[in-house]
Amino acid sequence: MNQNASYTHHRAGVISVEAVEAPEVVTSDWIDEQLAPTYARWGLRPGLLAELAGIKERRWWPEEVTFDQAAAMAGRKAIEASGVDPSEIGMLISTSVCKHHLEPSIACAVHHQLGLSTACINFDLANACLGFMNAIHIASTAIDAGFIKYALIVDGEGSRTTQLATIARLQGPDALVTDVFDEFASLTLGSGAAAMVLGNLDDHPDAHRVVGGGARAGTEHHTLCVGDLEKMTTDTKRLLEAGLDLAEAAWTDPAIELLGWRKGIDHYIVHQVSSVHTRLICERLHLDPAKVPLTYPTLGNVGPAAIPITLAGHQSKIAAGDRVLCLGIGSGLNTSVTEIVW
Repeated sequence: MNQNASYTHHRAGVISVEAVEAPEVVTSDWIDEQLAPTYARWGLRPGLLAELAGIKERRWWPEEVTFDQAAAMAGRKAIEASGVDPSEIGMLISTSVCKHHLEPSIACAVHHQLGLSTACINFDLANACLGFMNAIHIASTAIDAGFIKYALIVDGEGSRTTQLATIARLQGPDALVTDVFDEFASLTLGSGAAAMVLGNLDDHPDAHRVVGGGARAGTEHHTLCVGDLEKMTTDTKRLLEAGLDLAEAAWTDPAIELLGWRKGIDHYIVHQVSSVHTRLICERLHLDPAKVPLTYPTLGNVGPAAIPITLAGHQSKIAAGDRVLCLGIGSGLNTSVTEIVW
């Protein structure tokens, strides 16, 4: 395995991580009600979302809230929590999967709404559910190099448009039982926003040290989950199996194993997909489920925002010096692991 399988950081730390919860609660029972005639036509039992996926509800933003506005809300909250002067932020990375348009970047709108410096480089970084973790690595590398003092990572996701379109399609008289299963994953999505401020440990010795991480690609599986705002189709079984295999391959890679993640980890912040995914990833990697905080039952799968949302909600339970391991698998397929010492 080449040297890119693992990487370390030396000067970067997390100063703050915050989340903003979308306000509208959408239950899985409500979705079942919308699809009751389709389920009945094909002999399907309602309750798959709650019973199989373990997702009882998810959130939606109000219709007038845009993805960039959601990301900016989280960014503003993270900046305030950090105490950092916004004029000193030298890099803004938006990792939102959800976009209203191809150009310009979401980062441009967020940069403007937050009033960041004209010297603050800003751009979008897209890599399915791994974007936020990739951004932590890129921002930490820039801080290590002395290129910037502070970085802000933001993410705003919304599932309203996708789920309403999916429900309408599956309610149609031509909807097949295969369509229900192909688009099932769309109904597990959720809405939310998160942001993180990173800085130099020399200036902020109390920041949470970004130790490093590892990554592994399995891009032969890039067709297993393909989507846009209107429709997402997923081969759920094959995606799960391939994702678990890829995660295990990364976990047992000698270059990554040297980082000592097999023992001594206090908290595992795992990308939130479903109860099945969480149980199987714990079994495959021999993780203690008691160390894995859960957000999917009430938030669903919030894409790349899921890991920082879970971390933000769990941070009050993390003690100084605790080792926190963030693990994610993203459509494509890619997997990534990042350790942060609190």
